[in-house]
Amino acid sequence: MRKQFLLPPEDTSFLDSLGLNWETLKESNSEWLIVYDYPVPKGYSITCVDVAIKIPSGYPIAPLDMAYFHPALQRLDGKQINATNCVQALDEKSWQRWSRHRTGTNAWEPGVDSIITHFISIKYWLEREFQ
Repeated sequence: MRKQFLLPPEDTSFLDSLGLNWETLKESNSEWLIVYDYPVPKGYSITCVDVAIKIPSGYPIAPLDMAYFHPALQRLDGKQINATNCVQALDEKSWQRWSRHRTGTNAWEPGVDSIITHFISIKYWLEREFQ
């Protein structure tokens, strides 16, 4: 697995604890984390998906935002998933962007938030789609 840049040790420990393959890569002047075969809740057309997160310059002070999925997630019931119409080219694949953002009441807190809390948000976004 490629490790083209380093993440903070607590993020590395968390990612290792998932028991999934993951890597960091640099592409087009951006840094990305990719986690492979991340399980998704029932109701989607697939059971696992690859997740990419763009790591901004200045992370972990700078906030993480959104998530990108490959292959694109679809609901089994055929309903459209809102704010997923943009596609990101990354690592020679097309990634479905889920445009999900923190709000003023849930702002990024440096020293508190991290890849760990971002994955909590991703899990929530995936589950909330069916609520």
